[in-house]
Order: sequence, then structure tokens, then C-alpha cells
Amino acid sequence: METLENIYVYMGKNISFVVALKILHTVSLLAQKENRAFDEVYAEFLESDTYRAIQETGSLMWYENAEFIVDEYYREKSHV
Repeated sequence: METLENIYVYMGKNISFVVALKILHTVSLLAQKENRAFDEVYAEFLESDTYRAIQETGSLMWYENAEFIVDEYYREKSHV
């Protein structure tokens, strides 16, 4: 993994746009499911291991669909 201040690279390709879209889609789904404001959910999501996994390009979490990531986030929250 190479990360340079908000630049995510996987196998030599810049995937920053993909990572940003995945986070946006995931948080949008969470906000919709919980009937809460996007900003509120986003602030909580930033503190999660799931969010950190998306940023860790080698984990390939960024490659999963947003519904899978939402499920992972809820599994994480259930173990706290």
C-alpha cells in the first residue's frame, strides 16, 4: 500500500476516486437505514475499524460493495 495524503494506490493505480465513492455510498446507505443525517453518521463512521479497513488498500475492503461494508460495520458495532 502506498498512501500519500488522501491518495490511495493499489497495484500501481490511483484508486482514490473509488475509495471516496465507496465511503460516500456506504455512509449514504447507513444514513438511510438509520434515518439519520449524513453528517452525523459520517462522523461516527470515521471512528470505525471498517472505515480504516477501506483506507487500507491491501485489505480490499474498498473493492467490496457498499452493502457488504454496511454489514461489516454493523458486525463491528455489535462487538463493542
